[in-house]
Amino acid sequence: MNTAATRPFTHLGLVVALVAVVGCGPHDAELAEADLAPVRVRLATVERFTEPEAIEVRGTVQPTQQAFLSSRAVGPVVAVRVHSGDAVAAGQTLVQIQPEASDGQLAQATGALAQARAALALAERNYQRYLALHAEKAASELELDMARMQLEQAQGAVAQAAGAVQSADSVASESTVSAPFSGLVVKTLVEVGDLAAPGRPLVQLESGAGRQIWLTVREGDIHRLSVGDGVPVRIDSRPELGTLAGAIREIVPSADPATHTFTVKVDLGRIDIPTGLSGRATIPGDAADRLLAPVEAVHRRGGLELVVVRSESGEARTRAVTTGDIVGDGRFEVLSGLAEGDQVALDLPAPVADGTPLEVAR
Repeated sequence: MNTAATRPFTHLGLVVALVAVVGCGPHDAELAEADLAPVRVRLATVERFTEPEAIEVRGTVQPTQQAFLSSRAVGPVVAVRVHSGDAVAAGQTLVQIQPEASDGQLAQATGALAQARAALALAERNYQRYLALHAEKAASELELDMARMQLEQAQGAVAQAAGAVQSADSVASESTVSAPFSGLVVKTLVEVGDLAAPGRPLVQLESGAGRQIWLTVREGDIHRLSVGDGVPVRIDSRPELGTLAGAIREIVPSADPATHTFTVKVDLGRIDIPTGLSGRATIPGDAADRLLAPVEAVHRRGGLELVVVRSESGEARTRAVTTGDIVGDGRFEVLSGLAEGDQVALDLPAPVADGTPLEVAR
């Protein structure tokens, strides 16, 4: 009973096996062998590096020299000889102020000096007279002391009047406002007819050669920087300039109480770019471990990033990875999917099937 019952199932199993063999024709067998054909590749090792993380800070381009020019002379502006954007040389006249008022003050001071000198000459003769009378016992000590006091007062008056002349002459000379250094006129702040007065800006001037970028650095990062350190800088609107080699010239020692940030002034050299542009720089941060692998090992398929890894047995294993920043030597940071020491395949036009033997190209 049991033998007869099992015979139909035995025949059925043989039929299924034959169908399977017939269904797997010579063409399918060749494909299976082709999938496992060895592939020659170059290999690269995933390496671990410990290096400082880059901290990005932003800033604004500034001139190396800048001045808001004013004058101590009081009077109406009679001429503005420059316009915004003009290049000027040191000593060039920028603004002319009506000189009558300052010239009048100089004349008054000069007259007062002449009077003081005349009074001094009289006091000297009077003192010499009392000195001779005192020697002959014809003048008392009090009279001699009074003559000496008058002489010293006259000497002081002359010194005071001479100082007034010097001051008035200095103010009078400022009726002509000149450029203290060569540069560019940023803007003129007065028009003909405006009243010039001490402390009122007349012209804004900046140096034409040399630029700086003033970086804003958080208080927690300022300890990483020192004067003289090199800083790579990029200008946002001028990517064609590439990375500029800056050097820290000054670190402002006090922080902004509102933002708790420090200003760091970085020299950019004699580069010709407008002031006021925005830029960014990178400064070294804390040390961090990074895994790096060659960029050419990555295959992008359907939004995935794939890498073929050679196993210890020499076979291909495809892994999905997450990549980070690309470093300067043609490698990328591995965020996930690979481990230190993994052997990744290069020179593959596309990922191969898992299990494919990988032969190392010499």
